[in-house]
Amino acid sequence: MRTALDHRVTVTVVRRVGHFVPAGVPVASVSNPDKLTPELAGALLALYDIGPTRTLQQDVEFGILQIVDIALRAISPAVNDPSTAISCIDHLSRILIRIAGREPSHSRFYNPPGKLRVLLPVFELDRYVHSAFDQIRSYSKGDAAVSLRLLRALTDVSMSVDDPEMRTMLALMGRRILTGAESCLIEDELGEMRQRMTGLDKLAGESGS
Repeated sequence: MRTALDHRVTVTVVRRVGHFVPAGVPVASVSNPDKLTPELAGALLALYDIGPTRTLQQDVEFGILQIVDIALRAISPAVNDPSTAISCIDHLSRILIRIAGREPSHSRFYNPPGKLRVLLPVFELDRYVHSAFDQIRSYSKGDAAVSLRLLRALTDVSMSVDDPEMRTMLALMGRRILTGAESCLIEDELGEMRQRMTGLDKLAGESGS
C-alpha cells in the first residue's frame, strides 16, 4: 500500500503466497505502465521473499497438501493403512473449521476511500476444501471407512459455516464421494454412508430455506 501510494498507482499482485515463480514471470502489475520505473519495480520486488521451495509460513495450502500426501500414501495398496488416512482427514477437518471461523480475507484495499490501490489474490474456503479432500476422495472410493470419515468431515465443516453456497458445495462433494463408493462397495457398506449424505443434504437445505 505504501509503495502504491508513493508512486500513485494501483498494484495487482499476480502470484500469491506459495505460487511457483519461473524466472522472468511477472509477480505484480501496475495500473499505469508509464509509471513502472526501475525504482518502482525494485521496490515491489523487494516486498517478495522468494525461495527454492514452498514453506509453511503464511502458506496454509502447503500444510494441507502435506497432510493430504500422508493420507494418499496411507491408502495406497502398497501401504494399506486406513487408520492413518482417517487421522489425516480428522486433522484436515479441524484446519478447515478454523479457516471457516476466521474473518474473510480482503482482496481489495483502498486509499483514499473509493480508490483501489492494492489487489491481492486470496483463497476462499471452497478452494481449501477441494485441496484437502478431492484427491483423497478420488483414491478412497473402495475404502468404506475412509469414505465414511470424509462424509463426517464434510458434515462437521458444513455445521461450522452459515453460507448457503458453501453448504451446497460441501453437499455436492459428499454426493461425489457417495457416487464413487457406490461403484466399488457392496450394498451393506453403503447404508451408513447414505445416512451421512442425508445429513449433509439436510444442512444444505436448511441454509437455503
